[in-house]
Amino acid sequence: MTILSAPHEFPADHFLNREFSLLAFNRRVLAQAADDRVPLLERLRFLCIVSSNLDEFFEIRVAGIKEQIKLRSHATGADRLGAQEVFRRVIREAHDLIEDQYKLLNDVILPALRKEGIVFYKRSEWTEAQEAWIHDYFRREVIPVLTPIGLDPAHPFPRVLNKSLNFAVELEGKDAFGRNSGAAIVQAPRALPRVIKLPRELTNVDHGFVFLSSILHRHVGDLFSGMTVLGCYQFRVTRNSDLFVDDEEVKNLRTALQGELPQRHFGDGVRLEVADNCSVVMTDFLLQQFGLGRDDLYQVPGIVNLVRLMSVPDQVERPDLKFPSFQPGLPKQLTGRYDMFDSIKKGDILLHHPFQSFTPVIEFLKQASEDPNVVAIKMTVYRTGTDSVLMEHLLRAAQKGKEVTVVVELMARFDEEANLSIAARLEEVGAHVVYGVFGYKTHAKLMLVLRREEHGYRRYVHLGTGNYHPRTTRFYTDFGLLTCNDEITDDVNEVFKQLTGLGKASALKHLWQAPFSLHSNMMEAIRTETEIARAGRKTHIIAKMNSLLEPEIIEALYEASQAGVNVDLIVRGVCCLRPGVPGLSENIRVRSVIGRFLEHHRIYYFHSDGAEKLYLASADWMERNFFRRIEVCFPVLEPKLKRRVIKEGLRSYLADNCQAWDMDDAGQYRMKPTRRVRTCAQDLLLGELAEE
Repeated sequence: MTILSAPHEFPADHFLNREFSLLAFNRRVLAQAADDRVPLLERLRFLCIVSSNLDEFFEIRVAGIKEQIKLRSHATGADRLGAQEVFRRVIREAHDLIEDQYKLLNDVILPALRKEGIVFYKRSEWTEAQEAWIHDYFRREVIPVLTPIGLDPAHPFPRVLNKSLNFAVELEGKDAFGRNSGAAIVQAPRALPRVIKLPRELTNVDHGFVFLSSILHRHVGDLFSGMTVLGCYQFRVTRNSDLFVDDEEVKNLRTALQGELPQRHFGDGVRLEVADNCSVVMTDFLLQQFGLGRDDLYQVPGIVNLVRLMSVPDQVERPDLKFPSFQPGLPKQLTGRYDMFDSIKKGDILLHHPFQSFTPVIEFLKQASEDPNVVAIKMTVYRTGTDSVLMEHLLRAAQKGKEVTVVVELMARFDEEANLSIAARLEEVGAHVVYGVFGYKTHAKLMLVLRREEHGYRRYVHLGTGNYHPRTTRFYTDFGLLTCNDEITDDVNEVFKQLTGLGKASALKHLWQAPFSLHSNMMEAIRTETEIARAGRKTHIIAKMNSLLEPEIIEALYEASQAGVNVDLIVRGVCCLRPGVPGLSENIRVRSVIGRFLEHHRIYYFHSDGAEKLYLASADWMERNFFRRIEVCFPVLEPKLKRRVIKEGLRSYLADNCQAWDMDDAGQYRMKPTRRVRTCAQDLLLGELAEE
């Protein structure tokens, strides 16, 4: 078995650029915010999601491009575009995208919210009574936690946290010591909310808000007694947030990570956001402080961090302006009071989140932690949240003396601190905590329970396409499978042995595992379909995933298309394959579905001469998933459940004509025209699987 694939160089024009594709995805998310069929507060939420996505895009992707430019790298991907050219085009598109985002906010969404009695008051609109309340709020809540820093030789430019809200203040006059630097920096404390709700009696509307930035602007003069404020400008710097841990130097990953994490907040600057009223002198000064150029500057007409508006829908009780609430359903075998182990023994259980509840997974672990016949529990943790109920059940199981083994991925991006905390708590109660295999992220979603029964030990497992994170299961689409099939559970047990011990990887009966067999098996499945097509028989490949980048897989799909295989790809985000190119990919169609829920499941279907092989996976078709992560791809064996996955996870999305975007050979997306009969996959699944 080989772990790493030999590098191949394919024609550059076979591939689209990854960064451009990622920005195109954010265009589709922004289109949700612009769609007046979407409830108004949800449109605001989509607008905020674009900002959150762009933050990570700059922190990781743009930061990486800048590093490549610094290292004089010639190419950034399979399309072989130079780093300088990619940066130039990315920056141009990012500026256009952000300009459109603020135009939508200021010209459409905020006026529409105002009509609904949800008002964000500008300083020029404050009444005398509002002024008094805000001034009192500033005195009580804001001044005690502010530390203004005047810039002079004794007070150099402060270290500014990644993505924090700050104010650059231009001053005139001398202070108590006769100093006059002309400038100061005020950092908004992270403990303060960025959006403050005003008392209803002061606004005559149901929901009146004021921004912390507006409060600081109005009263910043109180911080510099006896001096004149010439200008006050909000700014925000985005920094390189990719962690680097040297494989050869690290002796203890946990210790190394604990030392590295604090520095993430102070990486190299990659983007500067400033209010559009910021003076040229101050803008140039800030760019100089962060080592940035004019291309890295984003002057915005409004608050510099739209992510902060994400809290507003939760503060506003207006169900008519949000998506209708629903109660996730349960499979028929799990209604009423149910014993998870008896239920699984009667047949595999398929859960389709968020349309069906994640509660059975929690209940599975809860019953395992309380059942005296359960002797061991093993689980992988990639993202689960800081206050996860699943972790509480694991802690309880360990406290009761069960053998609890948890594989915690410490390098889960932006969840490192939460996972370090989880690991420490588990170790305190005697659980075995391991960090997988250094150099390979453990991304597989696995839980195994060993139970003593009448005829000996029996294993029960849960395998999923998404994280063990109860909160995200409410708005990410994912499949989960509960089974006690001996061959599947043996495979899962073998994967845990690899993760916790040492030794050669054994062949698995049903699971395809990265970095060993997943890529080769996926390639073989595509090639088999290709051979069937060449023999003149019916073929079909349907694949649903988050991202498609891996060049060998893309080339294999091109070959399949040329042989006559029908290929339907449902790719939510980045897609570097070019569909519909004559002579190359005319039998390949690519679509992206963007809706209320984040499309997250990975489903791989091969017609296979009528055998209809179907797999669910934790892995996208990306090089990192195939070769630098520990992933599993597992079959759905029960015919009834297989039909469910094909219908719910694939056919419904191929039939969608409301939220589907079709992609052309240049990487451009067009919204699928809505026919007279409206078909929305997510709405359809809510109707079929959720409770009334």
